[in-house]
Amino acid sequence: MDIIILLAILVFSVVVHEVSHGVVAEKFGDPTARLAGRLTLNPLPHIDLFGSILLPLFLSLVNLVPLGAAKPVPVNYLNLRNPKRDMALVALSGPGSNFLLALACSLPLRFGLFPAGSIGADFLLLAVSINLALGIFNLIPIPPLDGSKVLAGFLADRFLPMFASIERYGIILLILLIYFPIFQSGMIFLINFFLKLFLGAGY
Repeated sequence: MDIIILLAILVFSVVVHEVSHGVVAEKFGDPTARLAGRLTLNPLPHIDLFGSILLPLFLSLVNLVPLGAAKPVPVNYLNLRNPKRDMALVALSGPGSNFLLALACSLPLRFGLFPAGSIGADFLLLAVSINLALGIFNLIPIPPLDGSKVLAGFLADRFLPMFASIERYGIILLILLIYFPIFQSGMIFLINFFLKLFLGAGY
């Protein structure tokens, strides 16, 4: 049951993340995600055969961290009014939605609406933690994560092709990065920092 609850929270959070990209892209002039049927909370259109199923399954079988990904929401940067700036904001909206979900789930805990240790409190705490992990992880500036597109918005145009070429090695770099103790410590530190910020130091 715990695994089912965790997966349900994870799937919902990832779907909101992807839909946020499409919603913000449309605000800046690109309707591609809506026309592709991706502005929906139905998880099925967001499932990617490789990223959502085959990759995590393979990594699990070889005893590696089971990284996975939803099908990226299509964005045509040529439709954006200010392509470089708007693309960075579209990318930022995904992690931003996870931080907002974490904040929303933390408020009932912050104001004591659920006693610590209750089923409701445990569910909300798990939702906060998962969304903080998703938001922080996706801000890592390694392609194809959203953080790389945010960083690209600040890079000079002459550096963009070289930076984009890293994407073919992105998954390998991320898998290697996850096993560095300094990365693990950094993730734990940041998640705990935001947990205390959202929930209060005494929770």
